[in-house]
Order: sequence, then structure tokens, then C-alpha cells
Amino acid sequence: MSDGGLTVLDGTQLKAVNLSLPSPPEISVTGAELLDFAESKISESLFGFSLPDTLKSAALKRIGVSDDVEFRRERLDRENASSVVRNYVDAIANELQDDPIVIAILDGKTLQVFLEDEDDFAMLAENLFTDLDTEDRGKIKRNQIWDSLSHMGVEMGIPPLSEFPVLSDILKKHGAEGEDELGQAQFAHLLQPVLQELADVLAEKPVVVLQKIKINNGSKLRKILADEKQLSETVEKLMQEEKDSLSTKDVIRHYLEKNGASLGLPPLKNDEVVILLYDVVLGETENGNTDAKTSEKDEFLGSLKKILEKFAAQLEVNPTFHDLEN
Repeated sequence: MSDGGLTVLDGTQLKAVNLSLPSPPEISVTGAELLDFAESKISESLFGFSLPDTLKSAALKRIGVSDDVEFRRERLDRENASSVVRNYVDAIANELQDDPIVIAILDGKTLQVFLEDEDDFAMLAENLFTDLDTEDRGKIKRNQIWDSLSHMGVEMGIPPLSEFPVLSDILKKHGAEGEDELGQAQFAHLLQPVLQELADVLAEKPVVVLQKIKINNGSKLRKILADEKQLSETVEKLMQEEKDSLSTKDVIRHYLEKNGASLGLPPLKNDEVVILLYDVVLGETENGNTDAKTSEKDEFLGSLKKILEKFAAQLEVNPTFHDLEN
């Protein structure tokens, strides 16, 4: 996928990964060697993305490894090693399925589109210059080209300096330093070779940037639906809500609007997509059974299950995205 777009890592990319241990076959391998091998294969399948430590720890727990340090010291024979590698990769895939990660792959293509069209580049340079010329003097400092790249950001194919130190070298090479002032034409003349070299470097070696985006695909909801104890505890809390002659469905809705995130629902936060999701799910749900033989708790439990099942089904088909920084 070209830069500027987003790629979702949801575990499906790991289904076809080749996990054959390298030859010649040693008699045994250490846990550390095994994990290094598995993680290198995973990274190859995930566009060079390095797994977060939290994800690796969660996957190890899934396969019964509670002490990472001790496991790395262990020696495993080839047969056991092959099994552990497979299980570990499957655990990573399952973790990503439950909690997908969003990345941007910056490979220079978006930058190249601007550079190949004179009008597009002229408009880009003009807009950047205008944003930086806050005093409307028609002049900016030479070193503000750093700020112009920050303005472009990952959405336009610029990797963060913290993850791409080569960017500093490119700017210095083209003289994007100093306090002397540039007009708009001079700024554009300096910006063009900087972006061209950046696009060339990224085309040769793309940069993968983790995005602070949460995807809600209903996975946590499905786990809660399978946990009778947690469902029962949720119903107990529901029954403590102020009912004020509201229907069972309305009581549940009010509770979920306040506490839905803890159950795996996406936060409302004036998000039109999520508000519509609530309206669709609750609009399709009938009120609980009012049969005299049905206890209030059973009524709430039955209604809550139906509602959460509908949410989970909707989110599985149409996951929601929200920015963790907002």
C-alpha cells in the first residue's frame, strides 16, 4: 500500500508465513534464538513492522510462557522448537485479530505524485509557505523548511524525524539550515530537491509508522458474551441504574452510552458513525420479556445479550476507527 494510506494488521498477513527452521539443523536451539527467528519472519510478513513488546508478551502468555527471561535461556529440540514457533506466530495472529494495529507504509509514492506534477508541487509549496509565513511578510527563515515537513506529516508521506533520522541528513545536505530569509520561489526551489531525495530514499527502503488509531471489531464483546460471570456482574450494575419507568432497552442504552468502552464498544464522543451504530442496533432490538415468571435480572440479562450480540455482529462487518489522541 502506498504512503498516505493506512494498512490494518489483523493477523491475516501471518497465515502464509514460512516457519521452516533454517538448515543445517542443529540438535537444539535456545528460546531466544527461536523468538528471534519467529519475530524476523513475522516482521517480513508485516512490511518490516517491529512488534511492540506488549504484543509479544501477550502472545507468550497465550502459549503458556510466564517467564520470558527463563524461556529465552531454555534449550529446545528441533521438534519442540518447530511447534513452539508455530504456536507463537499463531498467538501473535490471534492477538492482532483481537486488537488490530494500524500502520502507515511510507514508500515515497505520495511525494513522487506531487513532484511529477508541476502544478501540484507549486500548490503544495505555496500552501506550506503561506502556513509558515504567519506574519504575512512574504518571507520565512531557511530553517523553517523543517516545519514545512512537519506540516505535511505522515498523511503526505513524511516520516517523523524521531523514526527517520536520515531526514536530518537530507535537510543538512541541501542547506535547509540557517536564519537567512527566503521568498516563496526560493522556498519552493529548496523544497523540491529535499522532497525528491526523501522520495528516492523511501522508495529504496520504506518506513513503517505505527498509527495511534484504535480499531473496534467486536472481538472484546464476543469474549464478554462468552463470560457468564462478567455478564452477570454487568447486569448487577445495570439493575442499580436509575430506571424512572424507562424500558429495559432504554436503561441498557443509557448504561452502554456511559460504560460501553469497558465492554468493548467504541466511544461515542460525538462520532456520527458510532451514534448511528447505536441507533441501528437498539432500533432492531425489542424490549425484554415482561412475562411475570421472568425475573428482572433474567430480563436484563436476556436483553443485554441480544444487544451485545447485535453490536458484535455489526462491528465484525463494519469495524469502527477512532484516534487515540482525541
